[in-house]
Amino acid sequence: MKKIIIFIVSIILVASIALVGAYFYCINYHGESEKVIINVKEGQTYSTLSSLLKEKDLIKSELAYKIYIKFKKPTNLEHGDYILNKHNNVSELIETLEKGSVNLQETKMVTFVEGKNMRYIINKITSEFSITESEILDKLKDTKYLDGLIDKYWFLTDDIKNSKIYYSLEGYLFPDTYEFYVNTSVEDIFRTMLNNMENKLEKYKEEVTSSKHTIHEMITLSSIIELEASSSDDRKGVAGVFYNRLKDGWSLGSDVTTYYAERIDNWSRDLKMSELKSCNSYNTRSSCMNGKLPVGPICNPGIKSIEAAIEPTDHNYYYFVADKYGKTYFSKTDGEHTSTVSRLKREGLWINYES
Repeated sequence: MKKIIIFIVSIILVASIALVGAYFYCINYHGESEKVIINVKEGQTYSTLSSLLKEKDLIKSELAYKIYIKFKKPTNLEHGDYILNKHNNVSELIETLEKGSVNLQETKMVTFVEGKNMRYIINKITSEFSITESEILDKLKDTKYLDGLIDKYWFLTDDIKNSKIYYSLEGYLFPDTYEFYVNTSVEDIFRTMLNNMENKLEKYKEEVTSSKHTIHEMITLSSIIELEASSSDDRKGVAGVFYNRLKDGWSLGSDVTTYYAERIDNWSRDLKMSELKSCNSYNTRSSCMNGKLPVGPICNPGIKSIEAAIEPTDHNYYYFVADKYGKTYFSKTDGEHTSTVSRLKREGLWINYES
């Protein structure tokens, strides 16, 4: 009988330790860093808020949360909006709630320009909102976050997780003018821009999915077209040149990919020979990229460039060059192309770069 009592006491003790351990695990649990906006309705209490917090993945256990509330007895729960973070434990969440609600009604208009890369977008976000560069870069490298986006958006694929890509969402954040809450999060900004991209691509979905080229290839090509023909109405002709070169195993020979590969945002200087020849997964001036597109987009293109990549002009041109006014000239041979360049230089239409 004594052994049975000892056994039962042992079981109770082990179970108690396990429950206490589970309690403290749930109370001190930190999820992935992600801001979440919740609305506390008038009359709600810390206790009745538990289901909403669990639904938003802000707490691990409703029971553990309610036990904590019972002992902590927090006060001053206002109705209104709150910005919480999944990375906070229960104590930190309660501390945020006790500080009072925030005004999310104030908004601001922010414009993201076509043809700009992720470095521009990062700078724009950090200058307009209380969001740090490291917060944005961490989010762009967060594979769990990226997997969630890939599951949500049909045009995002595992290609964006390629380790050679500089910025995972480069090319997919549609440039436009947006209205955001002043206290928005980087997740909300990305979601809004990706939703816009989805709306823009929807009419081409069947055409894209039936193409021999992947959506990632098309967005990558459209980003090059955006920078090579941004001042020209003949983007589809430029797309045709690039597709002809890819088909025949040529290098795309695009300087803009070299600038991106070298992380050079100042295009007022010419490229060095060492930069042009550098074997980089973005640099299509290098012979190591013959017949290949860059590993990913080099900017965030507008809809005209995306349309060009999806519906290129079918022709026999392999070369193009633009003059300083943005007019594009197409050629079938290297000789014709060289002759066109010489003529533009003679006529003062050539773009001169700094050395």
